[in-house]
Amino acid sequence: MKKIINRYIFREISIAFVIILFVMTFVLLMGRMLQIMDLIINKGISVISILHMIVLIMPTLMIFTVPIALLISILIAMGRFSADNEITALKSSGLSLWQMFFPAATASVIAFLITAFMSNFLAPAGNYAIKRLLFEQVTKNATIALKEKTFNIHFLSLLVYADKIPADGQYLEGVFVSDSRSQGEENIIIAKKAYVVADPKLMIVKLRMEDGSIHSVSHDLKNYRKIDFTVYDINLNLTMTLLAKFTDKYKEIEEMTISELTSALNAKDLSDSARREIILEIQTRIATPLACLFFGLLAMPLGIKSHRAVRSKASAVGLVIVGAYYLLRVGGAALVENRLLPPGMGAWIPNIIFAILGAYVFFTSNSEFSLPHTVYMRIRQKSRSNEDKT
Repeated sequence: MKKIINRYIFREISIAFVIILFVMTFVLLMGRMLQIMDLIINKGISVISILHMIVLIMPTLMIFTVPIALLISILIAMGRFSADNEITALKSSGLSLWQMFFPAATASVIAFLITAFMSNFLAPAGNYAIKRLLFEQVTKNATIALKEKTFNIHFLSLLVYADKIPADGQYLEGVFVSDSRSQGEENIIIAKKAYVVADPKLMIVKLRMEDGSIHSVSHDLKNYRKIDFTVYDINLNLTMTLLAKFTDKYKEIEEMTISELTSALNAKDLSDSARREIILEIQTRIATPLACLFFGLLAMPLGIKSHRAVRSKASAVGLVIVGAYYLLRVGGAALVENRLLPPGMGAWIPNIIFAILGAYVFFTSNSEFSLPHTVYMRIRQKSRSNEDKT
């Protein structure tokens, strides 16, 4: 009997979970649709590459949507049971809140495992793969980082102007470059034609210019030098573009697994701020999946209270809880950045608060839940004892 009830509750939670997960992930994806449309229309990236990019970004989005979907699905499922008086029937049969919590706990553990796997493996790999995909697109289409008849300031200490970029984006014509990378000297480079060239091994993007000249002026404007060239290469620093800090050896924090982040902590030249940032990221990777367990503990007693408009109210309550959780998370990160909290504590503040709150609500509800059955059993025992006496 208990197995049938557990399967029934778990099925209701699972159906709601899948629907809400799809809706929430789609909503978050729509928030990035403007960037995606810009890549298609203005940057010339193919639709196939965009679809590939969407697949790669899904794990990052689902780190947030899986806990949200779990919380709301439990609220909706248990709210429906309560509204249909099925909770009352389960109470009358002597089923405790702990026994009904088993399928919700199972769903929470599954959501925890999914979120942990995505947070620690799929999301970092996806973020790194997106950078690699964009790097490959740079080698095919110069317009990803450059626009014609525009002074492009995307590159550190370089200002690039192209009079014309053909529709295929294979080269640039009428190129003007202002190079201020050398201290005390400003270089103006003019070339008839230029190409964006990438080195796939070193992950370096170059602007290869042909048939031009370099005009150098000292800082005090007293010295001038002109150099004519047939071919001249400039390394493009992509710090301010979509390919920020991307090399084959270097990874940003969001592109590293926990083991790689742990290894990065052992670097000798690591600054204190960078060390605190890495520790906060490691602790966040561990704490975020555990939110699924605390959400399940809190959602179960909140959902069993009968009310009308189950879905709308459950969604509203779920969004309020999730909003409070992530607000605490952002606040904890801000306290860590301001050195008011140790980095480990900043990541765990939301979990600690919600663990205490969930445990309190659950045990309080469990006491109220089992009270009617306890009173009924005591009354029945007394009536039996009175019958035996008579």
